[in-house]
Amino acid sequence: MGVRAREIKFVPGNIPLGPTMKDEDSHNGPAGYSETYSCLLRLKSSSEEDAVRMQAGSGETHVFFPDSIGDDLIIEVQDSKGQYYGRVVAQLATITDEPSDKLRWWSIYHEPEHELVGRIQLYINYSTIVDENSHLKCGSVAETVAYDLVLEVAMKVQRFQQRHLLLHGPWKWLVTEFASYYGVSDAYTKLRYLSYVMEVATPTADCLGLVHDLLLPVLMKGSSRGVLSHQENRILGEIEDQVEQILALVFENYKSLDESSPSGMLDVFVPAIGNAAPALEPAVKLYTLFHDILTSEAQLKLCKYFQAAAKKRSRRHLAETDDFISSNNESTLMDSVTLCTAYQKMKSLCLNIRNEIFADIEIHNQHVLPSFIDLPNLSSAIYSVELCNRLQAFLLSCPPSGPSPPVTELVIATADFQKDIACWNISPIKGGVDAKELFHLYIIVWIQDKRLALLDSCKLDKVKWCGIRTQHSTTPFVDEMYERLKETLNEYEIIIRRWPEYTIVLENAVADVEKAVLEALEKQYADVLSPLKDNLATKILGLKYVQKFAKRTVNTYTVPGELGILLNSMKRMLDVLRPKIETQLKSWGSCIPDGGNAVAGERLSEVTVMLRAKFRNYVQAIVEKLAENTRVQSATKLKKIIQDSEETMVESDVQSRMQPLKDLLTKTIDHLYTVFEVHVFIAICRCYWDRMGQDVLSFLENRRENQSWYKGSRIAVSILDDTFASQMQQLLGNALQEKDLEPPRSIMEVRSMLCKDAVNHKENNYYF
Repeated sequence: MGVRAREIKFVPGNIPLGPTMKDEDSHNGPAGYSETYSCLLRLKSSSEEDAVRMQAGSGETHVFFPDSIGDDLIIEVQDSKGQYYGRVVAQLATITDEPSDKLRWWSIYHEPEHELVGRIQLYINYSTIVDENSHLKCGSVAETVAYDLVLEVAMKVQRFQQRHLLLHGPWKWLVTEFASYYGVSDAYTKLRYLSYVMEVATPTADCLGLVHDLLLPVLMKGSSRGVLSHQENRILGEIEDQVEQILALVFENYKSLDESSPSGMLDVFVPAIGNAAPALEPAVKLYTLFHDILTSEAQLKLCKYFQAAAKKRSRRHLAETDDFISSNNESTLMDSVTLCTAYQKMKSLCLNIRNEIFADIEIHNQHVLPSFIDLPNLSSAIYSVELCNRLQAFLLSCPPSGPSPPVTELVIATADFQKDIACWNISPIKGGVDAKELFHLYIIVWIQDKRLALLDSCKLDKVKWCGIRTQHSTTPFVDEMYERLKETLNEYEIIIRRWPEYTIVLENAVADVEKAVLEALEKQYADVLSPLKDNLATKILGLKYVQKFAKRTVNTYTVPGELGILLNSMKRMLDVLRPKIETQLKSWGSCIPDGGNAVAGERLSEVTVMLRAKFRNYVQAIVEKLAENTRVQSATKLKKIIQDSEETMVESDVQSRMQPLKDLLTKTIDHLYTVFEVHVFIAICRCYWDRMGQDVLSFLENRRENQSWYKGSRIAVSILDDTFASQMQQLLGNALQEKDLEPPRSIMEVRSMLCKDAVNHKENNYYF
């Protein structure tokens, strides 16, 4: 049958030096010298801080409670100056062998030499009690053992369990009265009851509140552990460890607590809500009961609990996307459906992490946590970094090929997450989510890939619809390319709204494609442009043209229908298709933050200038060709007609001479109407009209002093005006505006010269 150590009472001897301590060596000094000694006593199972100082011969007593039969009593002997003298180790096993031998001498050894320096007499009273389980344990006096039995019976009868922790009725009265009658200390009753509570403790408000209420009077009374007995201190030590465990459970799962659950925890992982769990407040009170929260150590420890909670919830959220992360940082091949699902889950991850931080803000605003716990900043520093790392790994495994709806939704969710963090006044997070930095290279590559794809469509072997007209008398190629440009802008609208600075990159790509479209048109219609090459450059009357005139060729130039398609397409680009693109890009460019090197719209303006110049040059080249047609035959040469009018002053004669030219002009205008759309037709007709006026003007300027041709010139100009105006009006009707019928600049200058009007008319080239 085993024994349980119940109580050991030590009383140092009351005889100084001599009988109580005999110095049998030279350590005592001169003969007859008397020294006063003190002792520090503690059990081997306790810490040095628990050592009890006793004066030899004072008659003091102290009760110790050893943990087991293998425990020892360690006595450190000091002299009157407090200097170490020697050490005694009294083994409990030796004491229990002869319990009747209460007064004994023990040898004092000087360590570490283990030199015998004297002896000390101790009065030891050792009490034991039989343990029915035959285990060697530390216990209390017989009354506490009886109290334990009564308490256990009461708990068993009243079905003490996790969510049923309180005694009530007659059994509560019985336990209380028993403790009072047999003198069981209040500290012991509370600690013993707590020991049972902690075995079934749950992270709930009622349990933690009960633990706090039971511990508070014990700790206030036993703030210096010397007030409590060894047995009470031992129970308290065990309870402290259990309390730390339950507090860690509460703080590390503060969003997963559930008062209605038997365990106090949610059975499944659910999204965070902004209500602080009822268990948080008593948990904080309990924490402050054991820790001085004014110290940095206690604050740091509590912060680490909440950081662990954030990491735990972050891992649960990240687990939803683990399947889409490649272990070797290589892209994973997925079908379109799986890829779409992956991006949707990443979007949900951003929203869930955002919800976690927002819930922390709401919990923080309920002021249940100590002021030094800045929960939103504490948790967001973890959430944001973890989310950023996951996004980086995901984009490497599943790189986005373009701004498709699933991809743009993830971009939006990421950008909104970053925006919300800033709006919530959370401190900048190193290594946290930076949406632009995450997607910047991908966006640049998307735009470059789109640019290359559109440029490839402009290659001559890829251009379709050669020679086919649309309802606008243009090539479908132009409309198709601008439709694709429009779709491109629509794809990037969501991204540009968040980062307008990408407008510059997009504008450069659009400008390159527009130039490629124009080059493709010129290559496609190179055959019909070839005859105009001689007229595209400024002509200098030289040997080439002298030889040409000398040949007296009778070939006339007829504007081909394909040339009409080209110019109509260029005009549609200028007036209809480009303005929509330009307006869109300029509106985005106006939102670009200051400080950028490039200015939105510069590249588009360059393309506009180039396109207008080419259109004007082609129109002028065509008009030059048409003007050359009037000089092929002498009957239609305007200068010769005016020159011949000097021979007669009769108006009808001049009109008769002008008839062949008028017929040629009418026929040419009618043909132009079948080739060009309205605006191009008007531009060419007015340019042609102006070019004929230039012939009259040059004829008169060379003959200023001879006014004999003035009358013929007036008649010729009148016929020119009537021919162009009437023919255009006849063909266009109400589609013609008044300004389209106004005489061009050269005609106005001729009239001014004929009227001797020196007014300097400004150039009026609006039709370009």
